[in-house]
Amino acid sequence: MDSITRKAAEFVAGFDASTAPEAARHAVRMGFVDCIGCMLAGAKEPAVGLASVIAAPLPGSNEAVPAVNGHSYSAADAALINGVAGHVLDFDDVALAGHPSTVLVPAIMALGHELRASGQEAMDAYLVGYELWAHLDAIEPGHLHERGFHPTAVMGTLACTAAAARLFKLTPEETRHALAIGASLAAGLVANFGSMTKSLHAGRTAQSGIHAARLAKSGYTGSLDAFEHRTGFLRAFSPSGAPDLDVASFRIGEESLAERFGVNIKRYPTCYATHRAIDAMVALTDQHDIAPEDIQTMHVHTGVTQKLMLRNSRPQTGLEAKFSMEFAMASAALVRRVGLSELTDEFVGQDAVQDLLERVEVTVSDDKAGADLPNAPFDLVWVTLKDGTVHRHAPVEHAKGSWQRQLDREELAEKFADCAGRQVDSARAQQIFDRFWRLDEVDDLREVAFM
Repeated sequence: MDSITRKAAEFVAGFDASTAPEAARHAVRMGFVDCIGCMLAGAKEPAVGLASVIAAPLPGSNEAVPAVNGHSYSAADAALINGVAGHVLDFDDVALAGHPSTVLVPAIMALGHELRASGQEAMDAYLVGYELWAHLDAIEPGHLHERGFHPTAVMGTLACTAAAARLFKLTPEETRHALAIGASLAAGLVANFGSMTKSLHAGRTAQSGIHAARLAKSGYTGSLDAFEHRTGFLRAFSPSGAPDLDVASFRIGEESLAERFGVNIKRYPTCYATHRAIDAMVALTDQHDIAPEDIQTMHVHTGVTQKLMLRNSRPQTGLEAKFSMEFAMASAALVRRVGLSELTDEFVGQDAVQDLLERVEVTVSDDKAGADLPNAPFDLVWVTLKDGTVHRHAPVEHAKGSWQRQLDREELAEKFADCAGRQVDSARAQQIFDRFWRLDEVDDLREVAFM
């Protein structure tokens, strides 16, 4: 009998890479490049060092996999460290209401290094993971954030399991067991947004995908109906309580959702729910040369789920500020940018910033755009000055860097250089960028170094 679990496993094991649309492959290329840059940018963050205490280095081992902290580990532990590094700054790409690259790339690069996979095999593994996540999401009408689950850690675990199963070349039957095991390893709470634990979600997700596939390869078993069973993954994690469990509705392999949704590249190291409003606020301050001391109120009208993620209205630390619409507007008004240098405890704690937080008003709409992100159809931003003047920005549907308003190669390379510059010089950063941009030409992932 056909089932969602069986159909998923057969897709993962039998995926024909030649059928992938070029736009989907371009999304994979962008995802790899952007994630590697974010890993380098986050390598020296405290959370990465702290997370390394649960990873065991493997110095001198032929099986050891390099991590961005300069040590080598088992594939699963390297994926953990690199996943934390890739997500800790919240600068990594967004799609499917989560962060696909920051879990898929660390898992694929680590296991691919161990298995000496090719760059093409790495890209294929990314695609099967992305498509599984996207198609499972498509049969759930609700939004995981609204039930308190972080999609990156929940759906991402299955995506990483699929990618690892593909790299291991598991049979469809073995892949079903792997997905069942992965389904029991999925976890992550929205309540931990704005803390170090959010980046741990990414690391543990990448690590869990490798563990699940490796266990299945060894003969470990799971329930073969783990997705669709009445006590299975799809019902247990369903925000709506009504996932569509009709196999015909699960259209994996019939259309590419990677082509439709792609990846959204972040231009600001904050929750993506702030990005449309930041674009608008920076534009208003530039266009009208608004001085922060002249501002009476900054108004933002956004989506209810976006506001749910932005839990910190009065942030005191850089981590908290990443999940604050109030901070995003304050930073845009004060220095006309929201970058890595602003997401520090010192900047957030400035009196001028704290004062501007009090001048931000956020209202919400229940309307949803209906795409892969749980956003309102658009964000509205307007500024009221102390003299009564009101400056309004047009509704913003898509942030610059989104799949609909993509960065070109040069713009992406500029972001990569800014990120990688925290670890390597500009010449080396360009070399790394170029190598990953042409990842499909690589015969052995051990030839590709990200340091």
